[in-house]
Amino acid sequence: MDIATLLGTVSAFGLVLIAIIMGGGLSLFINVPSLMIVVGGTLGATMINYPLKDVLGALRVVKNVFLSKSASVEKIVEQFVGFGNKSRREGILSLEEDVKNVEDIFLKKGLQLSVDGLEPGSIQNILETEIAFLRERHQLGAEIFATMGTFAPALGMIGTLIGLVQMLQSMEDPSSIGPAMAVALLTTFYGSLIANLVCMPISGKLKTRSKEETLAKEMITEGVISLTKGENPRILEQKMLAFVSPSQRQSHFK
Repeated sequence: MDIATLLGTVSAFGLVLIAIIMGGGLSLFINVPSLMIVVGGTLGATMINYPLKDVLGALRVVKNVFLSKSASVEKIVEQFVGFGNKSRREGILSLEEDVKNVEDIFLKKGLQLSVDGLEPGSIQNILETEIAFLRERHQLGAEIFATMGTFAPALGMIGTLIGLVQMLQSMEDPSSIGPAMAVALLTTFYGSLIANLVCMPISGKLKTRSKEETLAKEMITEGVISLTKGENPRILEQKMLAFVSPSQRQSHFK
């Protein structure tokens, strides 16, 4: 569980909810026609803009905002230093048994290619291609939520216009002015809420997750290439640590 996402969600929605309740009650802010215009309209406009499979794929990755855990840089470097030491003592083929115990699919693939005897250049091409398409998939998910964050306020504005038209057409009946005015104002409220507390934060967190995952995979690629070339584990470690900030650089060689 990502603590920052949890605290942010509780803080943002909690404080808004408390403010609404203190101001007169939650029921005043529930209006089904307004929700239909904003929520339905935002989803519909998004599906017009993107293929259905891409929209469904983006909705499925929302769990990564709450549950995804960043790969430990220290653990990755430690693994490769261990692989490097063993490879120098017993040869690259000695890592074949270790490959079976590796959980990370990308790392497992890189090690297997190295054990299979592929040239460093070929391995680098394969892994970098995989990283490029991974980055593209992640960017699409973040982009879809950013687009939804753009559509939601626009649909809120459309709802406001609908409410105003209904209100102006029924000025002779005072009892119908209130519901029409509620639609006008609540659609803007829902649109702003969905955009600024849901869609845009999710888009931002997905971009951050993508950068973290890409960095980890680029480190792994550098480690696999260095391992394949048979470089000294100290050099391997320094090459991998170059990807992180100085405060995260902890050498395993004293």
